[in-house]
Amino acid sequence: MREFARRHTSVLLRRFVLQINRTARDGDPDAIHDLRVSIRRLSRCLRVFAQFYPGKGSIKLRRRLKELMDTCGHVRDRDVALIILANAGFPETSIVVRRLTRDRAASLIELMALLRRWRRRGSSRKWRERLGL
Repeated sequence: MREFARRHTSVLLRRFVLQINRTARDGDPDAIHDLRVSIRRLSRCLRVFAQFYPGKGSIKLRRRLKELMDTCGHVRDRDVALIILANAGFPETSIVVRRLTRDRAASLIELMALLRRWRRRGSSRKWRERLGL
């Protein structure tokens, strides 16, 4: 079971890093959605297999993942709202659409800054070591 947990975690961590890079490059709604999915899957894996990781590395990583998930959520919530408004026939020039678009841009700036920090710190390499992968 320990070996399965390590392999599965390694795969999910690689996918997560791939999505970080994709989101940092594109910042589009699909990339953000896929990043959130990879965070959710990795976080659940870390919780389920916590007993197989040394020390408290998985707890700290889950805390960091939550911060990233929340930041992604700020952008994603606005993406979903904009889709709903577009489907309801709101024009792009309406006040609510313009405000949501502006709020999304501000949230995206915050997300991009956080992603740059993840990439600059070499977080994936560090977490691999902490998880014993």
